[in-house]
Amino acid sequence: MKILIIEDELELAKSIATYLSEQQYLCEFAPTLQDALDKIQLYQYDCILLDIGLPDGNGLKLLEELKTQRKQDGVIIISAKNALDDKIHGLQLGADDYLTKPFHLSELTARIYSLIRRKQFNSSNIVVQNEIQIDLLAKTVIVNDLPVLLTKKEFDLLMFFIGNKNKVISKSTLAEHLSGDIADMLDNHDFVYAHVKNLKKKLQDAGSQSYIKTVYGTGYKWEN
Repeated sequence: MKILIIEDELELAKSIATYLSEQQYLCEFAPTLQDALDKIQLYQYDCILLDIGLPDGNGLKLLEELKTQRKQDGVIIISAKNALDDKIHGLQLGADDYLTKPFHLSELTARIYSLIRRKQFNSSNIVVQNEIQIDLLAKTVIVNDLPVLLTKKEFDLLMFFIGNKNKVISKSTLAEHLSGDIADMLDNHDFVYAHVKNLKKKLQDAGSQSYIKTVYGTGYKWEN
């Protein structure tokens, strides 16, 4: 799962990223409003952590831009104690939740998990796709009662496919989801093919149906 941290306090941003990385999230930074606007135009995020007070403008402008672009990225506002009006305005503009500084990182993680679970998996901790059962908290996968050991990227890939089932997903989108904005610097996206191939093999070896279909010249699709 990919997180965009929009925060101009460098030490706070680093501490959030370090903690979330330990929880298996892929984190990217945007210290200014313009950086954030540039990133949401290029990429999609499972959750955006939005500080309202940015050096070059009010973070609420990002919510307005997300609404204009009809993007569905989840947003948690991070605000100062005295920013009640901004928090209310942010929720009205489409933010999903808010946290007041200072906050415990464990609470932030719980809010992120809850948001992603609610948006993508109907608030369930257990995702069931026919013979496949996925525990989102434990990050485990069972096929026909047999545990399937996946790498972090394979698990992320599986959740991305299921969260976008029956949609064609390009290789470049998968590369960006797995590697963040460094995907643009890679010579090719062969690593996407390798991860997809390994995921398909592990699931099918455990008795799963072949859900991941190749859309030639475009990418892949999870057909349920």
